[in-house]
Amino acid sequence: MELSENTLNVLRNFSGINQNILIKQGTTLKTISEARNVVATADVAEEFPKDFGVYDLNEFIGVMGLVDAPSLKFEDDFVIVSDSSGRSKVKYFYAAEETLTSPSKDVTMPEPDVKFVLDNETLNKLKKAASTLGHNEVSIKAENGVLSLSVLENQNSTSNAFSIDIDGEFKQDAVFNFIINISNIKILAGDYDVEISSKLITQFKHKGLGVTYWIALEKSSTYGA
Repeated sequence: MELSENTLNVLRNFSGINQNILIKQGTTLKTISEARNVVATADVAEEFPKDFGVYDLNEFIGVMGLVDAPSLKFEDDFVIVSDSSGRSKVKYFYAAEETLTSPSKDVTMPEPDVKFVLDNETLNKLKKAASTLGHNEVSIKAENGVLSLSVLENQNSTSNAFSIDIDGEFKQDAVFNFIINISNIKILAGDYDVEISSKLITQFKHKGLGVTYWIALEKSSTYGA
């Protein structure tokens, strides 16, 4: 079995959410942050033949770089990663499931109160603004029927702020201020369909890949009609 570059990119991304992972038999990868405020799933091309745990995902990805054209053979307690000739190989032992943090159930997204498309360019602008201004929060709110994303310090009314207006769907009489910590937006590059629920959860669904993230909103978020 060989891992595609797309699957390796997913694993690299997931390592930023949680350093360990429990990979289940099948074609779906799942992870959850240690704080349990970020969950992600990805449908991949490969079908994993068994459940196995990886305690250090970055190390496991690094092992793939130790051999040319790595091929994986799954045994009971370990996986053999070998090159195309079979001369170079790594025996990599699985981690015990009880040492790993993994999603216990699938996320059911509530009925969304706000929907919009977040393109990669806009996301990069938000991240750059957060770095420049030293803020870590993004506010999603509507004023005069226009949805805007703002990088600011929500509890400081005089903080410098960057905002960008976007198209979105929401009830015109709704008054809301959804706050998300930008450090939790650890998502692959690309464009996303975003849904936000007043139940304090967001869903980011990649428009080109079978990858979905659910990210908790900050408790300071508000919603009313």
